[in-house]
Amino acid sequence: MSELLKMVDESLAYIRERSALKPELALVLGSGLGPLADKIEGACSIPYGEIPHFLRSTAPGHKGRLILGTLAGKTVLCMQGRFHYYEGYSQKDITYPIRVMARLGIKNLILTNACGGLRREFSPGDLMLITDHINFTGMNPLIGENEGDFGPRFPDMSKVYDPELRALCLGLAANLGVPLREGVYVGYSGPSFETPAEIRLFQGWGAGAVGMSTVAEAIVARHCGVRVLGLSCITNLAAGILDQPISSDEVIAAADAAGERFGRLLAELAGRM
Repeated sequence: MSELLKMVDESLAYIRERSALKPELALVLGSGLGPLADKIEGACSIPYGEIPHFLRSTAPGHKGRLILGTLAGKTVLCMQGRFHYYEGYSQKDITYPIRVMARLGIKNLILTNACGGLRREFSPGDLMLITDHINFTGMNPLIGENEGDFGPRFPDMSKVYDPELRALCLGLAANLGVPLREGVYVGYSGPSFETPAEIRLFQGWGAGAVGMSTVAEAIVARHCGVRVLGLSCITNLAAGILDQPISSDEVIAAADAAGERFGRLLAELAGRM
């Protein structure tokens, strides 16, 4: 047994002591999107700090709790807040919870985030379905010895964001009357926001949004054979598009404003996945 698998099993043992639920779906809630967790019924809430080998979330808008319960009739596991590369953790560390999810038997994962829009037609509060990503962090969470207990040395990344789940999401959004844009997401290390020159580069690549999370988690989920759906909340237009500075307060406020629409869509997705 590898050291990583031993650690994951120790985390799982603690989680199972706290809850006997067997989740069918996992959600990772990004900055300002944590209130959806309040809709989970019969919830068992576990602070990350209590779970063996879990990190401490230090980012604003991330409560740092693992929640198990039911949402729209489905048993779910929800991360209310995530870990980020810019917090000083390694990419292996920030994706550790994804390994735990896979070992728990979860087959479907919804990754959400708050991010900057790269198109002038985007507005704060818009929701974007991620069609693909560009890893601009300069790092990959799979570097090093392959964790063969979880997946192959060279996992395929041609369909990171599952086409069937994306089609389901588009259909449900239309039925709910929730406008849903689509685009490529650029993963950026942070914690500084991007420069206008970097934004022009990303726009030239055809990307739709940029943020500081999601990509490493998606890579590890696919390594583990977990299907991924990615949803972004556009909280601001990125640097250089408008002649105004960007702040983290703006990001969280815009995510809060979009929370009701985002929550309705996620709840509907949970019931259908």
